[in-house]
Amino acid sequence: MNNSEEQHDAQRSLLGAWALGACPPREAAELEQHLRDCPECAREAARLRDAAGWLSLDEPLDQPGSLRQQVLDWCLARRPAELPVPAWGMPYTAETAKLDALLRDLGPEEWQEVAELPWHGGTERLRPAEVLGRLTAVDGVLALALGLPDPVPATAAAPAPVPPAERRVPPQETAVPAPRVPPQGGPYAALTARAARLLADQSNLPPQSVRSRWRRQTHDLVRGAALAPQGSAPVDLGFVVLPLRDAFVDRALECYVRGEDVARAVAYPYDPPAPQHLRQMVELVVRLLPQALAGLRAARPAHAGAPGASAGSPTADGAVGGRRLRLVVDGPAAGEWLVPLDGPEAGPPGGEPVASMVLDGLELCQLAAAHRDPDRLPVGEHGDRAAVREVLHALPLLSRP
Repeated sequence: MNNSEEQHDAQRSLLGAWALGACPPREAAELEQHLRDCPECAREAARLRDAAGWLSLDEPLDQPGSLRQQVLDWCLARRPAELPVPAWGMPYTAETAKLDALLRDLGPEEWQEVAELPWHGGTERLRPAEVLGRLTAVDGVLALALGLPDPVPATAAAPAPVPPAERRVPPQETAVPAPRVPPQGGPYAALTARAARLLADQSNLPPQSVRSRWRRQTHDLVRGAALAPQGSAPVDLGFVVLPLRDAFVDRALECYVRGEDVARAVAYPYDPPAPQHLRQMVELVVRLLPQALAGLRAARPAHAGAPGASAGSPTADGAVGGRRLRLVVDGPAAGEWLVPLDGPEAGPPGGEPVASMVLDGLELCQLAAAHRDPDRLPVGEHGDRAAVREVLHALPLLSRP
């Protein structure tokens, strides 16, 4: 090898460092002079410089939320799934995957952050691993409906004492009040008792082990849904009994809401549900709204009826029946529904709606999760304002601890 070839090889060996901006100034100047005289090295240098641009730390590493669905759609178009997940199981599949992506990025300190979990009865304060325990415990009711093992122990296990130096979760003086899951009566008692038993059972586990337990159960539930495409098995959530297909959508909405609570605590961006999944959540909220209205009237007799038209009174066309409200949803989950306002004792709803209400679909779901103030939510309304207010104040009653 002559001197010219040796010099060429020596300059070529610097291309990678030069592309990353890691060459000393003198060597960089010599290499750039060489590139002006050597087309072969110049092409390689341009290729490496372009590749180095992808490694720039100035660009965010988080991929857009739509990328996962795009990849899945492309893969399924090439090779359909052997055991397809029914449409009603897709929101749960997507929301659990999104939450898992958030959890995968948490560092040790972020696992100790305290998330605030509002519901209509107050605000719970839990760390991410405890939030997962709550999700796992309630999702376990779906597991039972599918014939899968229950993740919740039958009785609460007394946590083994841990020396202070070995505590995985350092004690907090005032940030997190005890008990972690305060007892709730009424329709939530069974679910909160399940959550308390599971949190006690996993209290000494490291957060990543809790995450693995939760993620393994979500995979099992999705596989179970694929084997039960009709989704007709009843699921008793305490405050309501839903067919399995609706229970999956309910749990998807809960997973999104609690994932956003955790993301807010650790200052992490969190995308809303995909439009086709949000539409299923909105439809479920609308179907549950009459039950929420009944609960509001039972809790607050002042809401027993709007002054504009009493339940069971004649409508404009002379028919007798319950009142209705036209609910118009804007945004990606756009749609229109007629919501009965009165109970079955008022007779079948009929006649023209007494009021119309317009709001965004995501905001509707956030209000149903008690994450919005019904008196401050931007809403378009027409007609009986008392009926609109009644619906807005009933929606948060669909939230749960």
